[in-house]
Amino acid sequence: MSLMKSTIACLQTRSFWKADRLIPSVLAVFIVAVLFSPLSSQSSEPQPLKSIGISVADLGNPYFVQLVDTATSKAEELAGEPVNMLIRSDAYDWQRQITQINDFIEQKVDLILLTAADEYKVAAVVAKAQRAGIKVIAVDVNAQGADATITTDNVQAGAIACEKLAEKIGYQGNFVIINGVLVSSVIERVVGCKSTLNKYPNITLLSDRMNGTGSVEGGMEAMTYLMEEYDHIDAVFTINDPTAFGALRASQQANRREFVMASVDGAAFAVDIIQQANTPWVATAVQRPVPMAEKAVEIGMDLLKGKDVAQRFILIPSVLVESTSISP
Repeated sequence: MSLMKSTIACLQTRSFWKADRLIPSVLAVFIVAVLFSPLSSQSSEPQPLKSIGISVADLGNPYFVQLVDTATSKAEELAGEPVNMLIRSDAYDWQRQITQINDFIEQKVDLILLTAADEYKVAAVVAKAQRAGIKVIAVDVNAQGADATITTDNVQAGAIACEKLAEKIGYQGNFVIINGVLVSSVIERVVGCKSTLNKYPNITLLSDRMNGTGSVEGGMEAMTYLMEEYDHIDAVFTINDPTAFGALRASQQANRREFVMASVDGAAFAVDIIQQANTPWVATAVQRPVPMAEKAVEIGMDLLKGKDVAQRFILIPSVLVESTSISP
């Protein structure tokens, strides 16, 4: 009502008064305009969950498929009815992801879940979505300005995978890291791995700059180059399971068997290979997309209901899977 009082006060100026009387029609029209303006009609009612836009890096990766499937089932469970799901893959292309998020905004989704292709370059479109009343939750990768973030503890995942490799090679020898696209999750896994290697002076890190692109094909290309560059490699750490699978295929084609490998993800196909006899792939640090996606949807729903969410940055610990421990 303070706006109304201010308005009437403004009307009660010499220019709107005639013979000491307010022109009734002017006041009436203005009052109606204020009462029915968008500002006065905004509702504080909880916002229902009708639709979700999801943009992830690679729908060819089983990890992201499980994340999407879990988010879908959890959303419908909490909403109590079908939820319209708009699912997109950005292929690690931040410009493509921005286009996808703009489409989500145009479609007027209620909630966006994204694995940011670039945590900083998506900031402007994240803010745009929020101005449109859409809640934005970052999963797996940080996204600047997101309403909440749920990721694997990627530093810990890289550390435990490389600790296992260090143990397997007797804490000495030649080590390579097949890196990936420079998003927060990948950067953190490499940081975790290096933090482990730094404890062992007899381990030599030959390379950590090869970009395997997070894919089977990229892993093959990177591993092929590394084998051509180095005559002897004792251990290989890759930032995810598809990269490791590509590296494994390349090593088999080159008949190179001198090294052991570990990765991050915990995909079913990786666990199956690790359980095989005489495989160089000895471990994978399990990411847990199910609790990650469930928590993301739960927090998103709470925000839509106007609830106060105390914890908005959640790290989910990783567990190492190896031949003697197949249960996450």
